[in-house]
Amino acid sequence: MTEMTMVEAVNLALATAMAEDDRVLVLGEDVAVNGGVFRATVGLLDRFGPDRVRDTPLAEAAIAGICVGLASQDFRPVAEIQFTGFIYPAIDQVVNQAARLRNRTRGRLACPMVLRSPCGGGIHAPEHHSESPEAMFAHIPGLRVVIPSSPRKAYGLLLAAIRDPDPVVFLEPTRLYRAAKEDVTDDGVTLPLDRCFVEHTGSDITLIAWGAMMRETLAAAADLAEDGISAEVIDVATLSVLDDDAITRSAAKTKRCLIVQEAAGNGGFGGEIAARVAEACFFSLLAPVSRVSGYDTVMPLAKLESHYLPSAARIGKAARRLMEYA
Repeated sequence: MTEMTMVEAVNLALATAMAEDDRVLVLGEDVAVNGGVFRATVGLLDRFGPDRVRDTPLAEAAIAGICVGLASQDFRPVAEIQFTGFIYPAIDQVVNQAARLRNRTRGRLACPMVLRSPCGGGIHAPEHHSESPEAMFAHIPGLRVVIPSSPRKAYGLLLAAIRDPDPVVFLEPTRLYRAAKEDVTDDGVTLPLDRCFVEHTGSDITLIAWGAMMRETLAAAADLAEDGISAEVIDVATLSVLDDDAITRSAAKTKRCLIVQEAAGNGGFGGEIAARVAEACFFSLLAPVSRVSGYDTVMPLAKLESHYLPSAARIGKAARRLMEYA
């Protein structure tokens, strides 16, 4: 067991997967010689060689297309898109090829590829470096969408994604890369995909979040506890396929539900969760299902970034408002 950051846990998971299966390949912009813009792939070239760790041109459509071809031939490519704002040229390959390959071939071919990318704001980056497009990918049948919220989850979920027989979009919250350390055991044990994690049990209200927003949500829960409000906190982790049972079971128990997302509110994944909770728990709820989100604007530059991102104070205020209902 070693204490490490999230980016170190990502690196460890990649190295573990490559050591146990020579079909696992790593490719992307600057991932080989430079070890990645955030150093997530540092050391892999020296350990596994240029046949398995490859730098690519600045061509996201080509990166995704190469992965589809490799995956269809029983390799397990793991590609890095340097920033999530650069992922859009790859959409055609991901949506029309990777997500549909199993269906198109009636199960003859699978597409075991992982598309990794740092996501979200909080690092004072310029435009195109702070995107949160998880709802767009979660809308596509045939794709799994996974967002870890801690080093241990990054290790276990990334290993599970690499071993999964179908394509996974693995979004890594950039501001969590070096925000905290956690003990991680390099034992090759995965964490389950398609399952939520109950981070804190409670009885008065359910707080649901994922990725970087887990930090603010847990902080809000601690603040609410000082006022005698018991909050259950759920880390979604896998947005698609969503763990309906865990979410609706918690909402039915606490009778109040607040969803927190960093992405803009309009069309965000929080709306999908809210709809499912409303449908399944209508007769249990004491208050309307509510959301706290980023604003419906492009992520602002550094001086306004902290205003855009949901804070523990905003989350706490919304939770207390729900507690006012009978």
